[in-house]
Amino acid sequence: MSSAGAEAAHSPELLAQVAALPPLPGVYRYFDAQDGVLYVGKARNLKKRVSSYFQKTHGGTRIGHMIGKIVRLETTVVRSEAEALLLENNLIKTLKPRYNILFRDDKSYPYLRLSMAHDRPGMQPTTLDGLPASAFPRVSYYRGAVDKRHHYFGPYPSAWAVKESILLLQKVFRLRTCEDTVFANRTRPCLLYQIKRCSGPCVGHVSPQDYAADVASAEAMLAGETQSLLASLEARMTAHAERLEFEQAAEVRNQMTALSRVLHQQAVETTSDKDVDILAVKVQGGRACVNLAMVRGGRHLGDRAYFPSHVEDARQLYDSELGDDGEGEASSSAADLQSIESQVLEAFIAQHYIDVPAPPWLVTSEPVDKPLIDALSAQAGSRVRAVHQPREQRRVWLEMAQTNAALQLARLLAEEGSQQARTRALAEALDLPADELGELRIECFDISHTAGEATQASCVVFHDHKMQSSEYRRYKIEGITPGDDYAAMRQVLTRRYGKLAEAMRGVDPAPQDEAAVGGEDVAVEGSAGEEPVVRKGPRMPDLVLVDGGRGQVSMAREVFESLGLDLSLIVGVEKGEGRKVGLEELVFADGREKVYLGRDSAALMLVAQIRDEAHRFAITGMRAQRARVRTGGSKLEDIPGVGPRKRARLLGRFGGVRGVASASIDELASVEGISRELAEEIYRALR
Repeated sequence: MSSAGAEAAHSPELLAQVAALPPLPGVYRYFDAQDGVLYVGKARNLKKRVSSYFQKTHGGTRIGHMIGKIVRLETTVVRSEAEALLLENNLIKTLKPRYNILFRDDKSYPYLRLSMAHDRPGMQPTTLDGLPASAFPRVSYYRGAVDKRHHYFGPYPSAWAVKESILLLQKVFRLRTCEDTVFANRTRPCLLYQIKRCSGPCVGHVSPQDYAADVASAEAMLAGETQSLLASLEARMTAHAERLEFEQAAEVRNQMTALSRVLHQQAVETTSDKDVDILAVKVQGGRACVNLAMVRGGRHLGDRAYFPSHVEDARQLYDSELGDDGEGEASSSAADLQSIESQVLEAFIAQHYIDVPAPPWLVTSEPVDKPLIDALSAQAGSRVRAVHQPREQRRVWLEMAQTNAALQLARLLAEEGSQQARTRALAEALDLPADELGELRIECFDISHTAGEATQASCVVFHDHKMQSSEYRRYKIEGITPGDDYAAMRQVLTRRYGKLAEAMRGVDPAPQDEAAVGGEDVAVEGSAGEEPVVRKGPRMPDLVLVDGGRGQVSMAREVFESLGLDLSLIVGVEKGEGRKVGLEELVFADGREKVYLGRDSAALMLVAQIRDEAHRFAITGMRAQRARVRTGGSKLEDIPGVGPRKRARLLGRFGGVRGVASASIDELASVEGISRELAEEIYRALR
């Protein structure tokens, strides 16, 4: 847009703020009328960069659409480009703007932990010989905040990689994995000792000095000091032999044999690199994949794939910034044109290593700007180097990562293409709106109970060609005859759509019922970090699936008639002959004849997928409710401030309610989202 056009489209206050910006490095944020963040950017010269957005004609492009929605601007001046880079990506991860390349960080990385001290000072359990548990460090899987009293190795790309490393340490050095309370109460060795996976420190089968030597050897192996470790083991074996301790010498020899076998299996041992991250990016079909492979202690631990969002929008914005030449750079030359692959890779590096420590070496499939690496070095407090065109073993690693990135992206595109084909097939089969398939919304209901006990209903949502777990709902069904599925279906549909129907008719729901307009009722299942779905005004789904035949459909029809809703939305999924999968028929509430789509129908595959997900979600809720009823309820759920997500994190960390109850206040406070005060409250409530 022209300058005059900008003045017409934006408020004088905003334009005056833009004109008053200083020519200093900093970070800027654009906001829309709903105070949503549109874009976060950095600049060496805030005045030139931000002014360029409001001085150029962008036409009907997506960037022009974004600029037209800007109503507010925030800026932060920093001292250097490195500070701007770090602040920009901190804000991107926090605010999740619409037009930035965004990587979802939905879970933390696991670590391997060597417990060098007991977690509860003053309450340390001891063995039958009076030795404290801390004299025999325990190796374990760990995820969460680190404690300086213990030793941590990682991060690892997956839980599987950690467990494989623990298994290796058990085979080679026979370190214990049991909890301190179990360790302190053994009177005879466990099965792990019998199969030579533990040295039996709990019953005195190994001295603290020998066990400490094994721990030191394990740490050396995890740190990649393999050659010095082998030399040390050889010296220990020789010393035992000279003292005629042939049994101990044989144990050390077996350790050396097992370790040599492991090192022979690991091709990466041919290099001197100990800690390296290998990063490969692949962009195709508007989607991107970054494959991160990890080498720790000289061992290749596996990889993990990341799929960013907003790639196309961010690319258009970047091209627009180059064309603006807002900071006086010769950006029109081919050398200055950064590829989309480099953009995606740099976005990943900047966002990923904010929370995860960067290793000394990065091997990348695309060139990375030096200021980004300098910023990482400044943040890490040690030098970080990036290699773009590696040789020898590093090249092998990179080729492996590139192959995996291509395979993962091809899999994603195939899955998305298949899912979109299924959505289109269902829309055509049921004569649903097919112009905007991504907007097609399907809700499916199912009832689950055991002989009438702990009846629960589930509602799952399909939208944007995929299941939307953050919008799932469970409904606790009460006040009905046990086992009456029809009454349960009547209740859940009335609760789901009653207030929604009133809102659509313009009737304001009671204040205490406002949350029910969108159908929220009991529990929500969703992933941490998942963006909420914001909808303008009440909206009925395009299709309501009920798991059942004519009886359930008749009950749904009665509810919809009483609420004044469209009967054509209701479709029942009736089991076919012999209740065989693939023979299901669709039953309609508006009088249409039953439809059999065919065993190989893409539409039926989608219906079955949604129905099965509703069934799974209902069963898991019913089983949890039944367990609570039979055990007198879970005290954890009754603690104020402990919602579904915090409860899930606690149970995931400690393995169950008993584990939470036995945890210390410090352990509880180390869980994400649990403050010290809440940890103390949980500790008191469960004792």
